[in-house]
Amino acid sequence: MRKPTLVVLIAASLLASVAHAAEKKKDPAKPAKAAATTTLEPKAVDLLKASSATLAAADSMSFTAVVSYESPSLLGPALVYTTKTDVLMQRPNELRAITSGDGPASEFYYDGKTMTAFEPKSNLAASAKAPGTIEATLAAAYKDAAIYFPWTDVVVADPWADIAKDLKLAFYIGQSEIVGGTKTDMVAYANDLVFVQAWIGADDKLPRRLRAVYSNDPSRLRHEMELSNWKLDVAVPDGAFASKQAASAKPIPFARPDPVAPPGIKPPPSTAPSKSAPSKKK
Repeated sequence: MRKPTLVVLIAASLLASVAHAAEKKKDPAKPAKAAATTTLEPKAVDLLKASSATLAAADSMSFTAVVSYESPSLLGPALVYTTKTDVLMQRPNELRAITSGDGPASEFYYDGKTMTAFEPKSNLAASAKAPGTIEATLAAAYKDAAIYFPWTDVVVADPWADIAKDLKLAFYIGQSEIVGGTKTDMVAYANDLVFVQAWIGADDKLPRRLRAVYSNDPSRLRHEMELSNWKLDVAVPDGAFASKQAASAKPIPFARPDPVAPPGIKPPPSTAPSKSAPSKKK
């Protein structure tokens, strides 16, 4: 019997296919619409830089990310799925993500040497050797096992570098006193792949909400992330980036949930991470 892969244990695997919609092949007959010119308002750029600098300056942080994303239904109107992740990180090489939501609860640990994905309910865990930084590990987790977290840009060493790459549009919208229970500045920014509206704390410069639509998505499905419970330079307890329960769980391969074809049948090319349950082959 072929062992199931673990990615389906991770609620983030549900997010990966939509959060990485920009990686889908574009229809040459219907190219994605892009900004005709580069228009970057200084006030918007300054706010994005200030928020990025605040995040980058923290040696450790914890926050809660509630992600809602739309997915097409058979009837046409989109369905909405939601996950909640409590994140703890310490630079440069420690990360913990505890996820619950519309899917199996899951946990992800990175202690600087090893990354482990764990599903408590089924008591299954997959581990692999990890690179030496958080951003490199998250990239490896996506490449090797289709594990993706929408809040990745929040914990990388240089958030502004990711935003600034290919940035075509940035403008200031105004202020809000609704999001996150605090006053925020609203900014919109875009490149050729995605349009984002961001709510940034007017005083603390922390991101409170991000709302994205991908340019090459004909359905214009919306993806939204609420960020709360921020704590910067938080004291990190010993053993926070490992789990005794995960260490004693049944091990399974750290691999992508790509479809498995019957003997003699060539499998289809790999695309975005699957939302389906792990396949079993007797």
